Amino acid sequence: MTVSPPKKDAILSRARAAFLGLAIGDALGATTEFMTPGEIRVQFKVHRKIVGGGWLNLKPGQVTDDTEMSLCIARALTAAGGWDLQGIAENFVGWMRSKPIDIGSTCRKGIRDYMRKGQLETPCNEWDAGNGAVMRMAPVALFTLGDETLLRQCSLEQARITHHHPLSDAACITVGRMVQQALLGADRFDLHTITRELVETHPNFQFNNYRGNATGYVVDTLQTVFHFLFSTATFEECLVGVVNQGGDADTTGAIAGMIAGAFYGLDAFPRRWVKKMDPVIREEVEAAAAALVRLSPLLASSGERRATLRGGSR
Repeated sequence: MTVSPPKKDAILSRARAAFLGLAIGDALGATTEFMTPGEIRVQFKVHRKIVGGGWLNLKPGQVTDDTEMSLCIARALTAAGGWDLQGIAENFVGWMRSKPIDIGSTCRKGIRDYMRKGQLETPCNEWDAGNGAVMRMAPVALFTLGDETLLRQCSLEQARITHHHPLSDAACITVGRMVQQALLGADRFDLHTITRELVETHPNFQFNNYRGNATGYVVDTLQTVFHFLFSTATFEECLVGVVNQGGDADTTGAIAGMIAGAFYGLDAFPRRWVKKMDPVIREEVEAAAAALVRLSPLLASSGERRATLRGGSR
């Protein structure tokens, strides 16, 4: 498939919006993580500024494991020029050894299992239905753009380094598909169709009667993200609605940010949010986004895509 220069430019711009949207949602939501909606109302009325703080006592614009683990994936893929599962795992190890400000227990266990046993796929576990694999889907979606079979394969491989559960698997694939379709100009109805397909297979993701749960359980996470994605009309409204639910707000914010960013584009981002972001993080996520899409099946030339698969199943 040949992509015209204007279309290519639009895709690259939306790719940057997806990855930067993830980081913005992470930074915005970290302030209200583990708070209840009532506590948020008392302290902020409505939380809508990137101010840092929260239980991690972050600086304004600082990000957490959602963005950091996503960058681990992006760095591995751009360094390899293709899919490199072992490279991703090694980057996770390096990141964990750097003593990050936060790391989820399931992610920590999976990384330790890789360190001790070289294990690239954790066994299926009923306790692995958290949102820690979905939060890092942006680079996977960008890298596999144009090949849904490759999206599915890479989504599951990166997820199962730390999380192996049917609900986590389905959530990763669904979010990846939504990001990709938004990059290609899908409308709201197209994105809603993808969520309906998820609900048909896994009815517990149903979000029509949203109950306000925003925990780290992947079902609660996606219900929160989908509710606000489809009940708001702007990037800002979507993210503000999500993070004011509290709970695992950095991750719900990150996932909402990657989908809404791809859907609405960079021009929809509040400038005050963009200016508050850590400039080093902002620069890296935007550069990584462009590099990953250039490696994707949709845009890559044969010379750019040096390796399709390195490590993991083939």
